[in-house]
Amino acid sequence: MQMLTDKGINSKDKIIKPDFSTKTGREFLAFYLQTKFKQILSYDKKTERPIFKDINPNFISKFSRRLIENPQKKFLIGVTGESASGKTTICKQIKKTSNELNFPLEFLSIDNYFNDISELIKKYGDFDSLRDNGYDVDSPESFQLELLKEDLLKLSKGIDIKAPEYLINGTGISVPNSIPIHSEKFILVEGMAAMYKDVKDIFDVKIYIDIDPKIQKKWFMERASKRNQSEENAIKHWEYVCNAAEKYIRPSKAEADIVINGASSLEYFSQIIEFIHTATNCFIS
Repeated sequence: MQMLTDKGINSKDKIIKPDFSTKTGREFLAFYLQTKFKQILSYDKKTERPIFKDINPNFISKFSRRLIENPQKKFLIGVTGESASGKTTICKQIKKTSNELNFPLEFLSIDNYFNDISELIKKYGDFDSLRDNGYDVDSPESFQLELLKEDLLKLSKGIDIKAPEYLINGTGISVPNSIPIHSEKFILVEGMAAMYKDVKDIFDVKIYIDIDPKIQKKWFMERASKRNQSEENAIKHWEYVCNAAEKYIRPSKAEADIVINGASSLEYFSQIIEFIHTATNCFIS
């Protein structure tokens, strides 16, 4: 991947100032982008742990044409996957690398759009008791989906928002208008609810993070241990998230533009982002 990146940096054939106003210019850029992304996919297939597990045959064409035919509209990327699939870690790594490269990307976690359940927490004593009494925290009804849709549409039009913040201290409190989110050229939106109902139709690209179940369970139990959960409670919650995934999350895999391996190395993800930045930095405004 470094060889590809260096080649892009040193290339004398880079497009310095594309003319979006002409059909010829747009068609040429579409071809240019498709070539670059095919280079990534070809290289990735040869690696020990490829990032890309599956890709919609129409994705590359759709992605490149969307960029050049409507360059002013912000680009929304929805990322979903099961609990402990690596989606949050991967997205944070992408954000970190983008910041280092001054790549215009913002990050929004959909977990902050959980409903305020503080009164229910008080009623049942704690979250575990609430869950054991039938509260389905992963269902679409447990999220502020209408607010999420409104915020995503604003971001797509270049309007900054203030997202709610769901406190992870066990109180179940949601603080409205709390987290400033800037409408950058690319907006990475991560969470299990990214593909719920008609929210998924807002995204320009839909990504599903896939993971081997054995690795997933290992990561889940390790995370539960760090959160001081008892093994008994962790196993009970594991059974819950598996059932919830079957109902709400796994069906979206078939609708994804890209299926990514959640066990790929973070360093390799950074290299992919660096190459994309090198290949596109000459025309993204």
